[in-house]
Amino acid sequence: MCLIIFAWKVIPGMPLIAAANRDEFYQRPASAAGWWEDRPDIYAGRDLQAGGTWLGVTREGRFAALTNVRAPSEKRPDAPTRGKLVSDYLAGDFTPQQYVEHIRADAGQYNGFNLIAGDRDTLLWYSNKGDEDPRNGQPLGYGVYGLSNALLDTPWPKVTRAKAQFASLLCQGAPEETFFELLSDSTRANDCRLPSTGVSLELERVLSSIFICSPDYGTRASTVVRVPIVGEPVLNELVVDPITSCQAAPATEQQKKSSLCKLKLKPDVNSPESPS
Repeated sequence: MCLIIFAWKVIPGMPLIAAANRDEFYQRPASAAGWWEDRPDIYAGRDLQAGGTWLGVTREGRFAALTNVRAPSEKRPDAPTRGKLVSDYLAGDFTPQQYVEHIRADAGQYNGFNLIAGDRDTLLWYSNKGDEDPRNGQPLGYGVYGLSNALLDTPWPKVTRAKAQFASLLCQGAPEETFFELLSDSTRANDCRLPSTGVSLELERVLSSIFICSPDYGTRASTVVRVPIVGEPVLNELVVDPITSCQAAPATEQQKKSSLCKLKLKPDVNSPESPS
């Protein structure tokens, strides 16, 4: 998961609304969002290579999502999978604060990560690279937040662009399909606004858009999540077909909609199913 924009306690009756893109190598196998056969209270996609997940909810209103911190010079190939941080929270009964304290001591063994973990009452951001941020590991106040592959609200062009569009849609009471349109924005940032994260300039350009297209890496799924104060969460996912959505590289300041496939998947308390 490489972009998460979320509103916490901004909309009455809806503590959490999130819109997210998962960016990954196309060859890495994963299942679409669905009820987990071995944990029927979890609704999430699943990484079929290393296990775990990047984003999910439970019937009780627990939510978690994760992004990697981009630091190629610090990456350790022997580090444990970060997706387990999400699945372990969803499968457990720790409060968000308890869970952060539970993982804090061993957080350094993982490559850099951002974890969002919450329930209907509390939402936390925790990063093993964010010790200097006073919000790290503490309950978040109400507001609209953005997270990519740096620390919370780092003003990368894609984050500031997505937050502004997301907030506008919330103010308008816009329908859900417009949030997916936001997530399909493939506009690349101008070079003068690109961050320097230790990759080549050409790769910085590719990674600067909300929706990423490249020959072997890009946006694999777009997700919109709503966690109401009463009732079950709703997670809708659109799985991307990179062959049809990335036939041509987007130009700077051009915008196109991605070709998306698969039906929306919604949790249904009466119809648990295993992931496809």
